[in-house]
Amino acid sequence: MLSIFEDGPEYRKRLETPYAPTNTVLTKVKLTLQEVRSVIPKHLHEKNTFKALLYVIRDVTCAVIVYKLGWLIDPLAKSVVQDYGAPAILGTALKWGLWALYWHWQGVILAGWWCMAHEAGHGSLSNHSWFNHLIGYSLHTFILVPYYAWRSSHHAHHKATMSVERDENFVPRTRSEYGLPPEKIAKISDYHEIFEETPIYTLARMLFMQALGWQYYLVTNAMGNQMYPPYTNHFQPSSPLFKPHERNGIIASNIGLTAMSCVLYLWTREVGLSYFFKLYFVPYLLSNHWIVMLTYLHHSDPTIAHFRNKQWSFLRGAVSTVDRPLLGWAGRFFLHNVSHDHVAHHLFSSIPFYNQPKVTEAIKKVLKDDYNYDSTNTFRALYRTFSQCIFIEDDGDIVFYKNRDGKSVRVLAPNALDNPVKKAE
Repeated sequence: MLSIFEDGPEYRKRLETPYAPTNTVLTKVKLTLQEVRSVIPKHLHEKNTFKALLYVIRDVTCAVIVYKLGWLIDPLAKSVVQDYGAPAILGTALKWGLWALYWHWQGVILAGWWCMAHEAGHGSLSNHSWFNHLIGYSLHTFILVPYYAWRSSHHAHHKATMSVERDENFVPRTRSEYGLPPEKIAKISDYHEIFEETPIYTLARMLFMQALGWQYYLVTNAMGNQMYPPYTNHFQPSSPLFKPHERNGIIASNIGLTAMSCVLYLWTREVGLSYFFKLYFVPYLLSNHWIVMLTYLHHSDPTIAHFRNKQWSFLRGAVSTVDRPLLGWAGRFFLHNVSHDHVAHHLFSSIPFYNQPKVTEAIKKVLKDDYNYDSTNTFRALYRTFSQCIFIEDDGDIVFYKNRDGKSVRVLAPNALDNPVKKAE
């Protein structure tokens, strides 16, 4: 039981191992991207439209079944008291216990819809682009995600993963952005003056990020790249996030969200505000919680490096993500392997999700110590990352997050910076 509060052995090993980036003379792994690609059997790249459709039908069916069961909760709790003479307090406990169960599983299922649409956005469901867009647009619109807008910025993220200059999501803030003194003269009190906060305030910020962080990102580009001007968002067709040829897609996303909002308004008038919150809104918030958690932890970790231009390559960025067993079997079943096989996904985002477990096993054999996995309890990892991944230095071609004391928990191996990458790697 206490293990849920402990760091996983893989994380502890990284802490103890000075970092040597992939494809340098200092690491046991000497690979090119082409060599990594060569270990993946060709049949794993094959897409099966019918198989993907069956997964979509399964996901939708799960949500409909749970939704139908949700309508039974209040009548069941009422019947237990009125028809079977149970104490009122038991009826109340039963009602809210069942609602909590509903919220959890419907939240997970809807997060799975997000993940399925994410796969569609990568074109990995089918060789027919119309099928990918139909599924992605439909599922994302139902959970109020601007499909084409998100798809655009997410593709940019894949092209520059863990690049300080060019990545799109969860880009670290720097010493100067926080107004900290230079490292050579900074005192621990300088860091504490800016970063020290009460545990309650830390918890409140975490809860805000988990509940509303996804919407806040879409509206303000929070934790996005600072190269964009203020008020950058995912809803304005002329936003600098998008290329001119993508603007019709942004408009289509906005039309879909408007239509879905109208559907929800009309449905709420029919069923009442209480059932809107209980049946849709709470699961919607919880689905966003899972999405924020998994995306944040894929790319933010005290032991994982970020790179500036001289040391960044597609291969280094892709392998500097972390696989995690989020939700165990349920994460594989409902979230379509998105956390279990995220390294493989960044290397081969067009491979169908149902083949990614085999891709992970193949790349582990060639990446060896450069494959990042963390069995730490996910909520423990979330708190660890939230409390320790505070800022990075303004200079340095390979950097790690620093904590509230201005310290990083992992160091570079000697001469790790001696071999700038070739961009073909």
